Amino acid sequence: MKVLNIHEVGDVRLDEYVLPEAGPKDVVVKMKAVGICGSDLSYIKHGGIMRKPGGVTPIGHEGAGEVLRVGSEVSGISPGDAVIINPMNTPSNVGSGGPEGAFVHELLVRDARLDDSILPIPAGVSYEVAAMCEPLAVALHGVNRANLKAGDKAVVFGCGPIGLGMILWLVDKGVTDVVAFDLAQERLDRAMALGARAAFDPRKVDLYETLGELHGKEMCMHKPAVGTDAFLDAAGAPNIPTDVINICKYQSTLVVTAVYYKPVEVPLGTMLTSEMTITTAVGYPTEMNEVVASMARLKDKIATMISHRVPFDQVLDGLKIAGTPESAKVMVHMEEAGA
Repeated sequence: MKVLNIHEVGDVRLDEYVLPEAGPKDVVVKMKAVGICGSDLSYIKHGGIMRKPGGVTPIGHEGAGEVLRVGSEVSGISPGDAVIINPMNTPSNVGSGGPEGAFVHELLVRDARLDDSILPIPAGVSYEVAAMCEPLAVALHGVNRANLKAGDKAVVFGCGPIGLGMILWLVDKGVTDVVAFDLAQERLDRAMALGARAAFDPRKVDLYETLGELHGKEMCMHKPAVGTDAFLDAAGAPNIPTDVINICKYQSTLVVTAVYYKPVEVPLGTMLTSEMTITTAVGYPTEMNEVVASMARLKDKIATMISHRVPFDQVLDGLKIAGTPESAKVMVHMEEAGA
């Protein structure tokens, strides 16, 4: 078997792999489809996460597969079950610094629990759509943090997999007046296909004028503002917080899901007059099961978010594709006919 490991900064390899012995509380899953996440690319750029000197970081945390073996103390899970891995609920936080990563033929899931670390795939949902559960849960958590209601107006910055997932969930919740921004035309096209009202390259438009035309203009104290209720940042451009604060209306919200590696200056004086809320969203404390419950209904839309498919033996090429602005979700099929 093979496993995808980070060895050093920019050094990721397919290594030989021996499956650890499974205990009575563990299950072994034959992986079928695993998505490439922006976090995987970040881990590679930084040489791993929690990697010991001379050691490796196994990566991959967006996975779905078939249960092969079940420990004697595990209940509710059987060999042959089609399942999704919830990596945040595994003891080793699969793919993010522990001894296991999902880019492997057979994955050991320690202390497996049904409807917790192991989620059943709904009938009629393919493995590759099921593997979208993790990024869709991240997106849903960001949307939930915005506390929007049907009929509200929203902006999504960044139309990679997380931003596209946010658009999917916003529209599904009745927030249909969504404006999307991204640098890549292919991603803007995907945003429109998922239900965005409009989509723009921010380099080609004026943010205030564009949103003012679509969401309306108003005054906030003595500051011109737009009628947007919430701004969701899945892009991480350092200008976004200030740009939003300068045009936001009274008591609007900015949700930051993107990772910022450097401090960002914000005009707190301007923010004071609008009473804007800035909050963050990380992971998916409660959202995975909610995504699973919606998958059968939304599976066709979810499938459109997959821009590229590669076999596992070409995963290094897949990583390169995932780093391009034209890609959405790059899905790795772990076996030629299994996903």
